[in-house]
Amino acid sequence: MRKGEATRQAILDEAVHAARHTGLSGLTIGTLAERTGLSKSGLYAHFRSKEALQLDTMRHNREQFIGEVLRSALASPRGEARLRTLVARWIRWYHHPGGCLFLASATEFDDFPGPLHDQMVSDVSDLQDSLTQIIDTLVSTGDVRADTDTDQVAQEVLGILLAFNWAWRFLKHDEAERRAWTALDRLLTSLRPDES
Repeated sequence: MRKGEATRQAILDEAVHAARHTGLSGLTIGTLAERTGLSKSGLYAHFRSKEALQLDTMRHNREQFIGEVLRSALASPRGEARLRTLVARWIRWYHHPGGCLFLASATEFDDFPGPLHDQMVSDVSDLQDSLTQIIDTLVSTGDVRADTDTDQVAQEVLGILLAFNWAWRFLKHDEAERRAWTALDRLLTSLRPDES
């Protein structure tokens, strides 16, 4: 990696970290300059505007999620093991200081049309598609019934993850993770093929 690209990646790492705490609206070239010790003009060389910085931060967050969550899951055996790895990594993702930038951005930009909203919708749609594809492997491996509505299961698994985040992060419930796993176990049990 070239020095300029390495610098840009380090800046974006800090931008994601900052945005998890302040939201994307609070992320500016000025505040990022203070956090990184770089000059505003130096940051303008990488990002021509606040919106460009915010979009690149969202894209970098997406790449981090793919690396930390999806690639780990895809390295697991197909079927239930892959789904369980995905859920475990996703729960760990929610433990980042400041929380999940996807969730914060979704509520921050849900009512504001424009490039940031469109990027967020694209990212979340892609994540849901990836979750559905992983759940499809449960059908192909026989871990769940062949008639399983994998889109419905994906929505329910996402609901479990969102409920975990709410209970753990906002309400500070000690049992949040155990309850998330219990909910996943119940869901998968309800979908098992009949043994008859």
